[in-house]
Amino acid sequence: MTETNTSILLPTAYFPSVQYFMLMVAAKEVFIEIHETYPKQTYRNRCEIYSANGKLALTVPVIKPQGNHSKTKDIAISDHQNWQIIHWRTIESAYAKSPFFMYYSDDLKPFFEMPAENLIHHNLLLLNKMMELSGIKIPLKFTETYEKIPAGKEDYRGIMTPKKPFPLFDVKHYYQVFETRFGFLPGLSMIDLLFNLGPETKDFISKF
Repeated sequence: MTETNTSILLPTAYFPSVQYFMLMVAAKEVFIEIHETYPKQTYRNRCEIYSANGKLALTVPVIKPQGNHSKTKDIAISDHQNWQIIHWRTIESAYAKSPFFMYYSDDLKPFFEMPAENLIHHNLLLLNKMMELSGIKIPLKFTETYEKIPAGKEDYRGIMTPKKPFPLFDVKHYYQVFETRFGFLPGLSMIDLLFNLGPETKDFISKF
C-alpha cells in the first residue's frame, strides 16, 4: 500500500494488528476515536497471537463506568485475575523461539508490570512503543467529538472486528514460528510480525 493523502479514523486497539499499522503508514493523518459509545467484542481490548495451539486471543478485562452507555475514553481496566501476568507469560511462551523475541522483550515486558487503569491510555502507551520499535514515526491525534459520519476521514472504526477477515487487503506471507503446524495466519497482532521479522518490520508493512 502506497502513501496517500488520506486522513483515517481508527478505533483504539490493544496491540493492534498488522493491517492496522499498514493503514497508519499509508495515511496522511491518523485519528483515534475516543468519544464513541464503547462497543463490545472488538480489538479495542483484544489482540490475537500465534501460540503453539494456533490462533489465540488475549483480552484485557474492562470496566464500563456508565454501563452500556460508557464512552471509550472512560473505559477502565480491571485487575481481574492478574491479566497482565497471564498475558506476558502467554506471549513469552508463544514467541520465546521467534528470531527477535529476546531482542524486544525487555522493551515490552514493563508494560505488563506497570499499573494499567485506563484502556485508551494503556493502548496508546503500547502503540507508541510498537511504533518506536518498528521505526515508524506517525503523529497521532484523538477525536474531539463523536461523528457518525466523520467529515474528511476514511472511517475504519467498524470494520476491524474479530468476527470477519479484514476486507481491504491481505497480509503477505512472512515467517511464523508455528506455521508448519497450522499454516500461515495473517492479520495477527503486530507483535507477531515484530518478533519474527525484527528490523525488517517497517519495510514489510510499507510495501503494501
